[in-house]
Amino acid sequence: MDNTGFNWKYRLLCGLCAFLHFYASISAEPSCKLKAKFNLNGYRNVEKKKVVMGGMFPVHRRIASANTSSSSVPLSLGCEGFNFRTFRWTQTMLFAIDEINKRSDLLPDTDLGYVIYDSCFTISKAVEGTLTYLTGQEEAVPNYRCGTGAPLAALVGAGGSDLSIATARILGLYYFPQVSYSSSCSVLDSKFQFPTFLRTIPNDVYQSEAMARLVLHFGWSWVGTIAADDDYGKYGIKAFKEQVEEAGVCISFSETLPKVRSPEDIQRIVETVVESTAKIIVVFSSDVDLSPLIQELIQHNVTNRTWIASEAWVTSALINQPGVSSLLGGTLGFGLKRAEIPGLQRYLLNIDPYSNPLTEEFWETAFNCTLNYSRALRMAKEMTKAAVEQGGNTSLSRAVRGVPEGLCSGKESLEKLSNTYSDVTQLRITYSVYKAVYTVAHALHNMEICEPGQGPFNNNSCADITKFEPWQLMYYLKNVWFQVPHTKEPLFFQDGDVDGYYDIINWQVKGDGEISYVTIGQFNSTAAPDAMMTINNASIVWNNDELETPRSVCSESCQPGTRKGIRQGEPVCCFDCIPCADGEISNATDARECIQCTEDNWSNAARDTCVPKTIEFLDFSEPLGITLIVISAVGALITLAVGMVFLVNLGTPLVKANDPILSFSLLFSLVVTFLSSIVFLGEPQPWSCMTSQVGLALGFSLCLSSIMGGLKSVSLSFFLSFFLSFFLSFFLSFFPQIQTNPLVAVACTVWLIILPPHPVKNTAAQNIKIILECDEGSVIFICCVFGYDILLALLAFIFSFMARKLEDNFRYEGKSLTFGMLVFFIVWSSFIPAYLSTRGKFMVAVQIFAILASSFGLLACIFLPKCYVLLVKPEFNTEDRMRPRSKPRDGTGTGTSASLATVATEVQATTGNVDY
Repeated sequence: MDNTGFNWKYRLLCGLCAFLHFYASISAEPSCKLKAKFNLNGYRNVEKKKVVMGGMFPVHRRIASANTSSSSVPLSLGCEGFNFRTFRWTQTMLFAIDEINKRSDLLPDTDLGYVIYDSCFTISKAVEGTLTYLTGQEEAVPNYRCGTGAPLAALVGAGGSDLSIATARILGLYYFPQVSYSSSCSVLDSKFQFPTFLRTIPNDVYQSEAMARLVLHFGWSWVGTIAADDDYGKYGIKAFKEQVEEAGVCISFSETLPKVRSPEDIQRIVETVVESTAKIIVVFSSDVDLSPLIQELIQHNVTNRTWIASEAWVTSALINQPGVSSLLGGTLGFGLKRAEIPGLQRYLLNIDPYSNPLTEEFWETAFNCTLNYSRALRMAKEMTKAAVEQGGNTSLSRAVRGVPEGLCSGKESLEKLSNTYSDVTQLRITYSVYKAVYTVAHALHNMEICEPGQGPFNNNSCADITKFEPWQLMYYLKNVWFQVPHTKEPLFFQDGDVDGYYDIINWQVKGDGEISYVTIGQFNSTAAPDAMMTINNASIVWNNDELETPRSVCSESCQPGTRKGIRQGEPVCCFDCIPCADGEISNATDARECIQCTEDNWSNAARDTCVPKTIEFLDFSEPLGITLIVISAVGALITLAVGMVFLVNLGTPLVKANDPILSFSLLFSLVVTFLSSIVFLGEPQPWSCMTSQVGLALGFSLCLSSIMGGLKSVSLSFFLSFFLSFFLSFFLSFFPQIQTNPLVAVACTVWLIILPPHPVKNTAAQNIKIILECDEGSVIFICCVFGYDILLALLAFIFSFMARKLEDNFRYEGKSLTFGMLVFFIVWSSFIPAYLSTRGKFMVAVQIFAILASSFGLLACIFLPKCYVLLVKPEFNTEDRMRPRSKPRDGTGTGTSASLATVATEVQATTGNVDY
């Protein structure tokens, strides 16, 4: 805690007292007297008393308006605004002292006296009363005890925390004890600044914690605060804000109530309350300071707010005025421990209106009359004069001729008066006053019964109760322990403080519109942290008789599936709810961050749960898979049928002319490619991944090698030059068939051994799916294997394209091969963009379609014309048709494949009979 402000005030006060002491010492006057005299009201009974107890109560709410002119002698101001509640506190001290004096077990040999002053709820009056009390006479002389008689005991007071801070600084200079009944400010727990201050009211540290726990209990995250402009309000609300803000609660607004009436400030606070979206307002203030704001809020018809009250106003009749139910109904607050004090009400009702000026003022205020006959007569004459001026009866009224109107009889009944003074149903601070008086009495009793030689002071001495020093009484006060009469509550101090115990009070509106205080829970600082606060939520009635707990948030809670997005420049309680991104979830309310789902999971539509991703592969049982299987099977069956046709016609000229071995090799490779497409279907397995890729590579290698083998004889047409024929024959000798060139088979074997294709889970292609697919294993190997196939296809296309201009059947064979390879290239050229633009199982489907389309293209272009001749036009399948013919001079082509074969034979002979 920063004590800088208090230290300079302390030094200033010490300097002031030293100056006044010096001034008094050099004064020419022989007696202890100052130029000014304090105007104090109160009670005094010190005659023939052994010990005098001091008291200070804010019986009035404020001092009267001051004359700021410096042309006349300044006077100590009077007070105004009589407070029935605090007057009851004053009478309670008198009652407690009277009760103690009548007891035989407490201070049996000591008769207590008292000096009680009215602080008027202002610091200046509290200081005046303190100085006067210490001086011992009406003229206060700082640092002097001018009076004689009974020693002074502790001061019970001085009301509000600001008042006690001022008085405690003065009393602390002399180590004079002070026991407060209502000064709860946490500043006063500093024994360095206030070494002799004790209190029977809990420290506001506990109340601030209780308020914070209450706000957190109901889940309110957006609250406003209003505090009195004094240490009680500032430090109480400061401690509250620190605790709730640490727990994530935001403060919508913080306003300060003016100590001096200020309509502008009150109006500003009203506007703040109305404009704020906060439905919960915490108020740390006295009833006197809060009252103007409450009246203004009622004028503005402010409703739908829940107020959290501090102990200073939670049961105050000054606040609980007619018409406040719409504003303050449902208020929750913290009240001091309540008790019943037998005999107090009877004592309050039996006071003598003529015994004291304060009592007279109370009586006149309560019954709206005057106890002074002359004043009553004067008032009656003024009323009659006013009536005459208005044209009324000019004769004196009977009241003026006899008993004046407005004159109190002194026998009015307090019992019939509905007044907070006589209301003993909520004795809370009153009970604290009662405990404070008994605390001083028990300390004096312990001093009185001290046995010589067993005392706590030097040489085990005891203090003399007829002439003790204040510090000696302070020892007994610090170590006092007793049970309060009637309640049996144990009372003791821990560093000048008592335990924090509060009743949690709910303002409930009764059927007649009156407010009743209903206890709905307790707060006990000595309990375990989880058990400090107990609340019966079901017994709470909120504002406008609502039973549902009000909500007070700047932004509604973010539901699962969203996260908080903080608004720049606004409190953390004001936020936007941002939906979680795909693949992220939040499964709690008000999540600050979204949680990333694991690799195998994805967020559901609500973004509040991670669900397993859909497993996707091209299954056998789905329509697309069935369709592809049927097409593959049909293709394989057609290929086998073509093979059967060739096998049946094996001895015919057409079959012989087309090299049966190469034809059957080509048909077998097409069957392999057709069937290998089926292996691509279903859930990828290690064997299927290896079989599909290797089978496809070998199938196309065998197919293309067979085509190259067939092109060897076609390309040897006599239309080609001898040099070109020799070059092609030599080059094509390396590609007669797959059996004579094991390059692809060796590459595939190495591929399967080192880095074979294997199934993988592809979680990156699609967010909501896991695509089961085959990983090729090695890009290098697959590029080499299929690059070899591409080379074969390219060479086959070039040679077939060159052979398309040959004569007779060679020309037709070349064209068939050219169209077949052209279809092959078109299909696989289209495959690449289609494959790259699809995802999931459709990639496999595109690949299978490409395999089937290219296979069907080759089958149709190469074997359909031949099957047409074998099955439909068998008359063309003759030796004569197959025999080579010379080209006529007119250019018409009459050559046949047979003649081409003859020429090819001759070319082979000339080239050294190379085995193709």
